Amino acid sequence: MTATSGLFDTSAKALGVAMLDLDDDGWPDLFVANDTQPNKLYRNQKNGTFKEMAVGAGVALSRDGRARAGMGVDTASLDGSGRLSIAVTNFDNEMIGLYKPLGGGRFEDAAIAAGLGAASRNRLGFGCAFADVDLDGAIDLLDANGHIDEAVRIGGSIGYAQPPHLFLNQGDATFRDAAAEAGDAFAQPRVARGLACGDFDNDGDVDLLLTTNNGPAYLFRNDQLSGNRSLRLRLVGTRSNRDAIGAVVRIFHDGTTQSRTVKSGSSYLSQSELPVTFGVGRRDRIARLVIAWPSGRLDEFTNVVTGRAYDCVEGQGLTIPVR
Repeated sequence: MTATSGLFDTSAKALGVAMLDLDDDGWPDLFVANDTQPNKLYRNQKNGTFKEMAVGAGVALSRDGRARAGMGVDTASLDGSGRLSIAVTNFDNEMIGLYKPLGGGRFEDAAIAAGLGAASRNRLGFGCAFADVDLDGAIDLLDANGHIDEAVRIGGSIGYAQPPHLFLNQGDATFRDAAAEAGDAFAQPRVARGLACGDFDNDGDVDLLLTTNNGPAYLFRNDQLSGNRSLRLRLVGTRSNRDAIGAVVRIFHDGTTQSRTVKSGSSYLSQSELPVTFGVGRRDRIARLVIAWPSGRLDEFTNVVTGRAYDCVEGQGLTIPVR
């Protein structure tokens, strides 16, 4: 179906792909990060075909109109609106791209203003992922770095092995790199490629798996000492697909909103876990939880206790699983 759906493109050197719903119509759209070629953005036409619209949407190129070496990609709602921003890792001297929605299907690259641009200029990024690593309710950005040229040395500032980034969301549309605060083991330079997230030890926070080129994988356990709590949900579709791919979960508390989409893929050569994790600070309850299933069904719950992981079968309520 690739050619007849409108996705076939011999000019594209695709390395990363992410699913997102551009216009909140319940139909999944696709963003493709391309290496040295313009990125692609495919809007779902709801009839088995897609329309490419990256140039008009402002996500095909850099701010100065150049194609970059797009590698990894992920999407998330950064402001509680539900509208998704797109992060793309690129080559050294190209910076991370952070395409934030302007409305009307248009985006702008806000990486410099957000504090991501200068910090990522001398890194070559591959895998990336949005996750609330400190559970404060503001979603953060991580990326795995490492060059492709073993001999690269440019003024001593760019090397083959490179430290990762851990960009903590400051809650005001800006980020700061806190990788050094995550410990020497995490901040060590590596020739990294893949990056995936998941709560492997079932303690409520998001742990990280990082893979390296011609080297081992590294599993970093996240041990939260802040006292912040999380709310985790594993969705199971009945009328919808079993894994609930495309379901959107929103929580509402104290006048704020967060959203997560159940998705596969993203990052670079990686698959993060399907359950979604919300950081809620020190709140012991959230006022409202709404799940929009791909089938069109809405499930709503109120006064939900935090600090727990829940299973939710479509149309059958929340349960606490026995692990």
